[in-house]
Amino acid sequence: MVIKNVSLDIVCGVTSAMPHTGQPEVAFAGKSNVGKSSLINALMNRKALARTSSSPGKTQTINFYHINEKIYLVDLPGYGYAKASVSEKEKWGRMIERYLHNSRDLKAVFCLVDIRHEPNANDRMMYDWVVKSGYEPVIIATKLDKIKRSQVQKQIRIVREGLGLPKETLLIPFSSQTKQGREEIWEVIDQMTGCTDGG
Repeated sequence: MVIKNVSLDIVCGVTSAMPHTGQPEVAFAGKSNVGKSSLINALMNRKALARTSSSPGKTQTINFYHINEKIYLVDLPGYGYAKASVSEKEKWGRMIERYLHNSRDLKAVFCLVDIRHEPNANDRMMYDWVVKSGYEPVIIATKLDKIKRSQVQKQIRIVREGLGLPKETLLIPFSSQTKQGREEIWEVIDQMTGCTDGG
């Protein structure tokens, strides 16, 4: 995908009606400190369109980024943010579930996990949510640059076992620093959305 133009087109809060964009959507879900904004910026070749923050929990809305006026990258709220109140977390959870259940245009869901750590209860809950909503999530193992090359296969195994992934589930290691994995993610997006004409 050659990125010609990108805009933050739609922002949905807790009470917003979910839009029907009429164009293919791919969604990204992950814990609030997993590097989701950095991944989305890397995919869009933009430095700061998706807001990154050292304090997790920044994304509290569902943000729809329109790419080349053809597809939407959908940034779901980061879950598992420790400082958020229980009621706030429940609202975000309901919002994510509502989107997964109601979007007519959602073609693929990417679940982000930190390659350095075994998936925790929040990671497993999100993965299960996505599967129960009828999708086969693609797993992106972020922060690849934070581990040694010799550790990669071992950590991938830990992630696969921790989430209980079927053998055929695609897992893509990714680094927002080196951009390793970016082209592979775009290949998957292109296949799943049918936007394979180079943008």
